[in-house]
Amino acid sequence: MRFSAEAVVFQEVPGEVALAFTITGCPVGCKGCHSADSWPAERGHSLTKTHLEQQFSRYRGLITAVLFLGGEWYPAQLKEFLQLAQSEGLATCLYTGLTDVEAELKQHLDYLKTGPWIAEYGGLTSPITNQRFYDLRTGKVLNALFCPEFIELKKEQQHVTLTA
Repeated sequence: MRFSAEAVVFQEVPGEVALAFTITGCPVGCKGCHSADSWPAERGHSLTKTHLEQQFSRYRGLITAVLFLGGEWYPAQLKEFLQLAQSEGLATCLYTGLTDVEAELKQHLDYLKTGPWIAEYGGLTSPITNQRFYDLRTGKVLNALFCPEFIELKKEQQHVTLTA
């Protein structure tokens, strides 16, 4: 498992200061992806348990969460890293271009952003986005925190709206 970018971020996980890793090797390949440079799996640096531990120590008291932008295609490694973050008392988040992830990963996540990038619908700041940001602890969709105009439609309404 490799990463092409690492940063402390303030807006991607509401109410959290997150250490974020852009994981390389994404198999989804959304047209217009802002991280297309991370698609080749061999890019970037190796993400290891030692590196994570060092970064968690470096930012102790400053970060409240860890965010993986991708990585669900490495479920065993991602699970290990999520467990490590949990043992440090950090909230965990995954951004995926898929519509869902394995239940085994979800049990180690506090937050999950799902959905491929579709330019016509925009991202989390769009009221008509196909993407959803979930608080898995409560089951609530938190999109309105990114876009106050966002209204969660019933699945039947989403289908009609998106295909009309």
